[in-house]
Amino acid sequence: MALLETLWPLFGLHLRTPRLVLRPLRDEDIPHYVDAAASGIYERVNGHIPFPTAWAESPELGPTAARWIWENRIKSRPESWTVMFGVWSSAGEFLGSQDVAAKNFVALRTVTTGSWLRRSDQGRGLGKEMRAAVLLWCFDFLGAEVAMTSTFEWNAPSIGVSRSLGYEPNGEARLETSLGVVEREVRFRLAQERFQRPPWELRVEGHEAAAAALGIPEERGGHPARLDGGGDDGGGPRMS
Repeated sequence: MALLETLWPLFGLHLRTPRLVLRPLRDEDIPHYVDAAASGIYERVNGHIPFPTAWAESPELGPTAARWIWENRIKSRPESWTVMFGVWSSAGEFLGSQDVAAKNFVALRTVTTGSWLRRSDQGRGLGKEMRAAVLLWCFDFLGAEVAMTSTFEWNAPSIGVSRSLGYEPNGEARLETSLGVVEREVRFRLAQERFQRPPWELRVEGHEAAAAALGIPEERGGHPARLDGGGDDGGGPRMS
């Protein structure tokens, strides 16, 4: 019988940093995803929340999260895809989620990221480390040229991560959240050559098969610094 990683090659993709392991969410990871979100991922600031909806506070969090993960997986095609990474500590504890999405990637070479991290692990630099991990993968392995992200203007930690990685302001928009609050969304753009690279090296497993599944020809990809073989060590809504 074929392994699930053979049928859905993205499940074989692992990104490893000094403190974290990122890998695409499987169905058995959904309860960990829900538990981490339910434990708290933000505090309301003067009636504001960092996402368009208060999804983590919903009594239907479990079904909503499961549908969101399945929907993004089902809709992913070479012409439009989203990779939802779960983020684990090196000890195997689920910490949050880091997403990467693209449309017409082979031509546009542009990705968009979004993430969340449970509150108990915020303030330790992990949000920057997990975003740097996916940026390294996108720039050096997939051959991306531009990365985009956005957040609300009052979300100083998210803006700080973006600026520290080299992003530049790229316009704004006005959005109404599910709380009925109109927010100013600030947008950021990171060109590959302006990326402020971390001092550590990213280790990647399962890249070739994952890139092929995303419709990215090998000759169009980047120049990976390091790809490791080996197996899994058991480690492990869009606004970043």
